[in-house]
Amino acid sequence: MSVLVGLTDQEVKNRQAAGKRNFQIEASGRSYWDIIRHNLLSFFSLVLFSICIVLIVLGQWQDAQITFSVGLVNALIGTLQEIRAKHQLDKISIFALPRVIVLRNQREQEVATTDLVKGDVIRLQAGDQAVVDGRLLNSNLLEMDESLITGEADHIHKDVGDEILSGSFCISGDGYYQADKVGEDCFANQLTAAARTFEPMLTPLQKRVNYIVRLIMMIALIMGAIFYIAGFVQGFTLLENIKATAVITGLVPYGLFLTVAVTYALGSARIAQQGALVQQSNAVESLHHVDVLCMDKTGTLTANKMLLDAIIPIGAESKEDVSEKIGRYSRSAALTNATNKAIVDGTAGSKLSPFSEISFSSGRGWSAIAFDQPELKGTFAMGAVGSLWPHLDDDDEELIEDLRTTALGLVEQGLRVLLFAGHEVPENLNGEGGEPHLPKLKPLGLISLQNELRPLAAETLAEFANLGIQLKILSGDNPDTVAALAKQAGLDNPKAISGSKLTGMDVSELAETVEETAIFGRMNPEQKQLVVSALVDQGHYVAMIGDGVNDVLSLKKANLGIAMQSGSNATRNVADMVLLNDSYAALIPALAQGKKMVNGIRDATYLLASRGLCYALVIIAVMMIGLTFPFEPSQLGLTAFSVGVPAFLLTLFAPAKDRDESLLHSVLTFVLPFAVFTMLFAVGFYVYYDFEITDELADGVPERMVERFEETTGLVYGVDAQFDEVVITFISQTNLSNFLSLATMLMILFLYPPYPFFAVWRPVTPDKRPALMTVGLMITYVLVLELNVVQDRFGIIGTPEWAWGVLAGVLAVWFLGFRLILKHKWAEKILLTED
Repeated sequence: MSVLVGLTDQEVKNRQAAGKRNFQIEASGRSYWDIIRHNLLSFFSLVLFSICIVLIVLGQWQDAQITFSVGLVNALIGTLQEIRAKHQLDKISIFALPRVIVLRNQREQEVATTDLVKGDVIRLQAGDQAVVDGRLLNSNLLEMDESLITGEADHIHKDVGDEILSGSFCISGDGYYQADKVGEDCFANQLTAAARTFEPMLTPLQKRVNYIVRLIMMIALIMGAIFYIAGFVQGFTLLENIKATAVITGLVPYGLFLTVAVTYALGSARIAQQGALVQQSNAVESLHHVDVLCMDKTGTLTANKMLLDAIIPIGAESKEDVSEKIGRYSRSAALTNATNKAIVDGTAGSKLSPFSEISFSSGRGWSAIAFDQPELKGTFAMGAVGSLWPHLDDDDEELIEDLRTTALGLVEQGLRVLLFAGHEVPENLNGEGGEPHLPKLKPLGLISLQNELRPLAAETLAEFANLGIQLKILSGDNPDTVAALAKQAGLDNPKAISGSKLTGMDVSELAETVEETAIFGRMNPEQKQLVVSALVDQGHYVAMIGDGVNDVLSLKKANLGIAMQSGSNATRNVADMVLLNDSYAALIPALAQGKKMVNGIRDATYLLASRGLCYALVIIAVMMIGLTFPFEPSQLGLTAFSVGVPAFLLTLFAPAKDRDESLLHSVLTFVLPFAVFTMLFAVGFYVYYDFEITDELADGVPERMVERFEETTGLVYGVDAQFDEVVITFISQTNLSNFLSLATMLMILFLYPPYPFFAVWRPVTPDKRPALMTVGLMITYVLVLELNVVQDRFGIIGTPEWAWGVLAGVLAVWFLGFRLILKHKWAEKILLTED
């Protein structure tokens, strides 16, 4: 064997200067600037900043400041959450980033992976990860695990000249390989090239909320256009146009944007405490929509660890004697691997000094040890049944047949089967020329091993199955082996198929196959992506859990990508959620949190959309009647208390359970009836006060009220001709705002009915907090509005006791009427057909 010298320092510098240096490639390409830009330019943020610009043009500086603040906070919440996740992920990557030993200047030295250059001679020993591609220069029984790349858990023996792929691990032996491909030319980086573009994925709920927001925006734009045309025809003043435009702009439920952002952030924080790192703010809510869960086997469903299943004696020896010999044999082996460790953990025995030994090699498929000790004397071998079969003494046909039948039965169960055989005399195992030599062996026992499921994997999958979520396993292993493991995980008689059979299928045949099949074996990365794509195209909401580079493409294609912490950097980078410590413990809490978030955001949408639609209808109706514009811009601020606060609190009170509700269906059967029915009462109330106050002021404004009105309006009684008209408008607007604010609060009692009387749209809820919140907010609202500073801030007038009494009566009638509409489902009967 030639002497390895490696590169010189000068050769390294030359190659670095020539761009032949290794470097890390982030699979998602998500820099901190990308995260900030994505959140600042999101749909919600753009809407809010656009409204802010309009308000600045109109001179409504205070409202513009509030809108800008909401937009900025909305963007900051998402940005900080995602930056926090990236920071944690970067720390994980740093700890996972290996340093390597290279041969330079004829001596070994440790360098960072980013300091490698093409042509470096790199040392590999058990536990090391290959970080670049190359070819093996020398080998001492070197075996590699390529499961992170291919998905296959088999250990691969490597000889001189064989290819070493980046991302693979050295399981046993040692050797040196030369770096042929570095940086973006590496196999692992080539495989993830298609996954480097970040593409935000909206959840179904986000899409529906966006739709509702766009609908209200369209209504506001149409109203604004019509109002300006009417203002031109009727000669409205510039101030009137500005105020009306500011009010119409305020119809957009931008409070919903902030509520959604805060809800996502709180949900992510809660799940982080359970052991999951949320990279995309909507990932927890996204989990709620999943109806198909795809997952890799090796490293994802299993823990890259074998478990001893059983030891079955073959022949006359007892199980105890055979187990003891196997235990001593395994403890005495010079080289160890995952299989050997599983046997050691499952057996008893002491370590002995071998008389002669041949270490395990996947090329041979067996190992052998000869002992010449009082505790154990003889020559023994352990390995695959097929590999040791030629070395068996077949004189006892009955024994050989028993061996064959038992081994086949274990293989059919998907177990890994090893044969333990022996010879009574200790012999030298190194034959002529150093070649391994085995005497004729007698089968002593079979060893069955199984992959160890990750902790809580079976329980988690069972919970998903109970929720009606389909489970599909995509693996590089043999389909029968995967199917057997799937049975351990709780799948009953799953249908299995090999990835090669998917090639050449047309679209319809592929769609039918992926729908019916649960186990996909011998799958390469492109075939995994094909299966996920076919499921998504059929309308499924797919989550994919993986750990290796071979899972990156399918994780990107799935609606929700979940990675294991111990997986490759590329996999973690593209995932929406990372399971810390490779634990499934966070998934069930995340599923419950997702349900809670969906329910809370829906309820917040009902409140804020009802408010926006109702105010729009009131404006249209009042203008059609010919009265003054019903709102001042500052009066819309009352909805921050009457709608914004309860909308946020409902996201905290929302139950973590499934609701059989469609958001758009609920808009038609709950939000729209509320908006229309409330508008009718509100307009009637406004008209009543307009005429009532006009009559009362016919003989002049009461002296006790003049000072307060002058202070509020800035006009002087008896001097400014429009004083009476402005007073009438202020009083009417105040009572209209009070009615709408309190009616919106009372709506919560139908969303969370505390008692059967209120349960006409939803069943009674055991949680009385929403009802108590409603009562508390209503009392606080009435008391706070008596403060002059509050009245001045929101452009309203103090309300006398008799007016509160009238309002209470009107609200009672409105409440009973709306209850009747919901109880008899009149809106549903009018707007929706049976289909």
